[in-house]
Amino acid sequence: MQLGVTFPQTEIGTDIAVLRDYVRTAESSGYTFLTAFDHVLGADAIARSDWEGHYDHTDAFHEPFVLFGWLAGISSLELMTGVLILPQRQTVLVAKQAAEVDVLTGGRLRLGVGVGWNEVEYLGLGMPFHQRGQRLEEQVSLLRRLWTEPTLSFSGRFDAVDRAGILPQPIQQPIPIWMGSLPGNRRVWERIGRLSDGWISVVQPGPLLEEALATVHKAAEDAGRDPASVGLQTQISVPADYNIDLIRRERDAGREIGASHVNIDTMRAGRSPQQHIDLIGQLGTLLTES
Repeated sequence: MQLGVTFPQTEIGTDIAVLRDYVRTAESSGYTFLTAFDHVLGADAIARSDWEGHYDHTDAFHEPFVLFGWLAGISSLELMTGVLILPQRQTVLVAKQAAEVDVLTGGRLRLGVGVGWNEVEYLGLGMPFHQRGQRLEEQVSLLRRLWTEPTLSFSGRFDAVDRAGILPQPIQQPIPIWMGSLPGNRRVWERIGRLSDGWISVVQPGPLLEEALATVHKAAEDAGRDPASVGLQTQISVPADYNIDLIRRERDAGREIGASHVNIDTMRAGRSPQQHIDLIGQLGTLLTES
């Protein structure tokens, strides 16, 4: 099982020295991958009395591909979007950007994708919100072709390519595409089984995760795929009053259910940038030694 860390997007700030220290601490403390999630626009919650979104215009997000391009030069960690809101972005441009990151990192990109929840972003980016699931499925097929074929023609419901290709192509042929989902979304679990290289789960080990995995594996079998080829990444959230023994048990529970990756998330506990850095250093050492 590989150990990773969630880049604390909204809490890390913009000091380059701090960002560099965070990444280097993760690398020296036993983590093998870094996950960064994606939001382009923040809705003005003050002007929207009915706003119930997870984030708003006061939350800062580093753009994942630009961030990863910078990290490629200072780190040997695997870099993962967890998740990139794929349907609100142009497919061909995502293919190009992801391929470039894969080249710059020497083949260390894992592209995590999802449909998102923020209609404000879709409107601002000029993409249809209510067709995002259908669009994502088409995008996954096109991305894989763009990464592995010198040129192609493609005519879909949402995208079209006329005898063209991207260059440079990625080192990985193709880049692994993982998918995220919120708890309880059976339709997304089935999509993961049919199309994805892995599932980025926020469901804690237990009956719901077992049900979800059974759905993923059944969908993979129905699609003629080996269920064992679909990876699983679990997440451990670290509260302010965390208990290291409990975190170890959560890690071990993920391993027992077949997780190939476990991700440590230190956000949403009121920590300063330096506290994030100190904590991932402590946890990385403790979790890799036992």
